Amino acid sequence: MEKTLFQKIADREIPAQIVYEDDRCVAFRDISPAAPVHILLVPRKPVTSLAAAGAEDAELLAHLMLKVGDIARAEGIAEGGFRTVLNTGADGGQTVPHLHIHIMGGRSMQWPPG
Repeated sequence: MEKTLFQKIADREIPAQIVYEDDRCVAFRDISPAAPVHILLVPRKPVTSLAAAGAEDAELLAHLMLKVGDIARAEGIAEGGFRTVLNTGADGGQTVPHLHIHIMGGRSMQWPPG
């Protein structure tokens, strides 16, 4: 199977402004930010979407959620608040078939979001 754009970024085959990485995930700035701070957090494991994740991915998903808080604190948006978004499937707005979490902050968010 061909690597997704996010796998290529995680493997450093495509440049990105990486703000965090470890052996399980990579976080980088979105190239079309929807907020002053807009970071994408992706697992290194090629999980297509949240709907495709299985019980074997539970530890990875927990790791990603904990990293969201760490990244928000490092970016200075945790105290004021931030939004996390996981788009799943075409109707959910997912455009890259690789699970990713949007971390957005630095301004007041509106509801409903989309």
